[in-house]
Amino acid sequence: MIRLYDYWRSSASYRVRIALGIAGLPWESLPVDLLKGEHHSPEYHAINPQGLLPVVEMDGQRFSQSLAIIEFLEEAHGLGLLPDDLRDRARVRALAYAIAMDIHPICNPRVVNFAIAHSNGGMTMEVWMRNFIGAGFSALEDMLAGGDHCFGNRVTLADICLAPQLYNAVRWGVDLAAMPKIRRIGAHLETLPAFAAAHPDRQAH
Repeated sequence: MIRLYDYWRSSASYRVRIALGIAGLPWESLPVDLLKGEHHSPEYHAINPQGLLPVVEMDGQRFSQSLAIIEFLEEAHGLGLLPDDLRDRARVRALAYAIAMDIHPICNPRVVNFAIAHSNGGMTMEVWMRNFIGAGFSALEDMLAGGDHCFGNRVTLADICLAPQLYNAVRWGVDLAAMPKIRRIGAHLETLPAFAAAHPDRQAH
């Protein structure tokens, strides 16, 4: 059985839940409560020295970093999350990285909380999230060709990155009115079983 160290609202964990669902692999959730600081415990640091989620235990080994885990599943199980053509693979990775490396890190609670704490009352969580997710999504909207997926006509790594960040955008009240491509893709992804099962509202918390 695959064991996933998980938090229901963690975007990175959400990505891995989707990928596991696409792979059709059964897994057990081992919740790590970020709000209670359980990721800072010595016990969890023995599992992941970074103190980050997710971590997957499979085949007697532990793997961290969501994109690395997803690409491992891609290579091990042939999920089709990256196109065969080298150029198309680069394009899919660019879309995925625009979310997972440019938007997500600066909207991580540990970053936002640090910024707020040093803003002398000049910054709120809502303002920060709306600004950075909104700006990132505005650029992403221009990068997308349209259709029901981020690239081509099937689920790719980019879709797996988009769904969790779109959840965050809605949660923080980001104005998506000028982003019809993102909204169209998001609506389609919600209909897919692996995405629906991985949604935070379907997790125990």
